[in-house]
Amino acid sequence: MSEIFEHNLQIIGTRWPGLLARLLAEDSESLPVELVEGLGSTLSVGGIQLTSRHDRVAEARLQAASLPPDSPLLHLYGTGLGDLQQVLLEWPTLQRLCVHVLNGALFKRVLGLLDQGSWLGDPRVELSYAADHPEILLPFFALPAELVLADDGNARMRDRLVGEVHLTFNNREFNPQSLEIVQRLQDSREVFESDRDVAELFSTREGQHIYVIGTGPTLEQQFERLHAIARQPDRPLFISVDTAYRPLREHGIRPDIVVSIDQRIGFRHLPPEASEGVPLVYMPMSDPQVLQAWKGPRYGGYSISPIYAQVRQQLQRGLLFVGGSVLHPAVDLAVKMGAARITLFGADFAFPMNKTHAGWKDGDLGPGVDLARHWVLDGHGQRVRTQLNFRRYLVELERYIARHPQVAFLNSSRAGAGIVGVGFDREFVQ
Repeated sequence: MSEIFEHNLQIIGTRWPGLLARLLAEDSESLPVELVEGLGSTLSVGGIQLTSRHDRVAEARLQAASLPPDSPLLHLYGTGLGDLQQVLLEWPTLQRLCVHVLNGALFKRVLGLLDQGSWLGDPRVELSYAADHPEILLPFFALPAELVLADDGNARMRDRLVGEVHLTFNNREFNPQSLEIVQRLQDSREVFESDRDVAELFSTREGQHIYVIGTGPTLEQQFERLHAIARQPDRPLFISVDTAYRPLREHGIRPDIVVSIDQRIGFRHLPPEASEGVPLVYMPMSDPQVLQAWKGPRYGGYSISPIYAQVRQQLQRGLLFVGGSVLHPAVDLAVKMGAARITLFGADFAFPMNKTHAGWKDGDLGPGVDLARHWVLDGHGQRVRTQLNFRRYLVELERYIARHPQVAFLNSSRAGAGIVGVGFDREFVQ
C-alpha cells in the first residue's frame, strides 16, 4: 500500500467509515488503466480518457463554467482525477460540494495513484456512492468519461444523468412552432373533435387486474399463454400498445384497448381490418387517415407536451402521461381506469434473445440489434444490450411507478430490463 493510498484512505476512513469499507472491497486491479501523455498526462480506462491529456485544470475550469457560479450547493457525479473538485472548491460562495462515486473500483485506483487529500479533507465536501440516492440531485455536473465507465451498481443513476443531460436535445423534435406539427394538428382536428374523450374510460375498472402489453422480445414467450387467458371468463383487461396490436392479432389475441401516440404509426402497425369493437386511444399527432379507417370506437386524449398547449385550451380531453414511449400512456391509462394490479408484457427496454421487438423483423421499428451500444441490467442482474432512448424510457417508467405506490406493478419476464418498483408475476415467472 503506497503512502498516497494510505493518506487518502485515512481521510475517508475518518470522515466516511462506511464508504471506506465499500471501497476496500472494490476490485480495482482488474481495470485496464493506462497512462496517456500529451502536453500533460491523464489516465485511460479501456480507451476512455478520464480527463484531457493536455491541460486537466483548464478542462475543469471549462466544466465548472457550466454550473451556476453563486450556488451554495453543487453535486458532482464521478470523481475523475480530482481536478474539478479542486476548481469548484475555489468558489467563495460554495458551502457544500456533494461528490457521488459512479465507479468504485476506478475511484479506488485513483486513490492509490494521486493525492486527493486536499478536496477529501475539505469540510464542505460530502462523499457517497451515486446509487445511495434514489434520484439525481440538482444542480449537478456529470463527468463525461464516468457516464461511460459507471459500474453496474450505479448504472441506474447513470441512466438518469444521461437522460437529464440529453433532455434539451431530445425535446428538439417537439417544437410547437414546427410546421410539421402545426400541420398534423390541423389535419387531425376534425376527427379529434368528433371522437370521444379518453376520460370516459377513467375509473371504469376499479380494483381490477390489467395486462399492459408492449412489443419487447419477451412478449413472444407469452403469446400462447395470453391466447389461452383471453378466452377465460373474468380475465384481466388487455391494453396493447400500437406496435403490439398486429403481432397479437396474428396469434389470435384480440386486445381490449389499443393505445397509440406516435405520428409515424401507419396502417402496417394498425391495420383496420377486424378492428370492429376494439377501442383506440390516441393523441392528436396520430395519422388522421389511420384514425378514420379504424372501425372501433376512438378516444382522444392529450399529454402535457407543449405541442398540445393551444388545442388543450380549445377542446377539453383527458390527460395521459407520456415519457417518450407509448408504453407510458398505456400504463397510465390502466392506472386511471382504476387498476389495483398491472402485469407488464414485452416491457423490456432492451434486446434480450438478440431481438429488438416481438413479431417484427430486426430494424422494422428502429435501429437493429447490431447498432446497440448501451446496456442495462436484466431481471437476473446481468447486462443486456439496449439503445440509449430505451434507457430513458425505462427511467421515466420507474419514476412513474414510484409516484403510484397504490398500484402493484408486476413483470411477466426476467429477460428484459429490471424495473425498479416492479415485482414478478408468479403466473408467468418462477
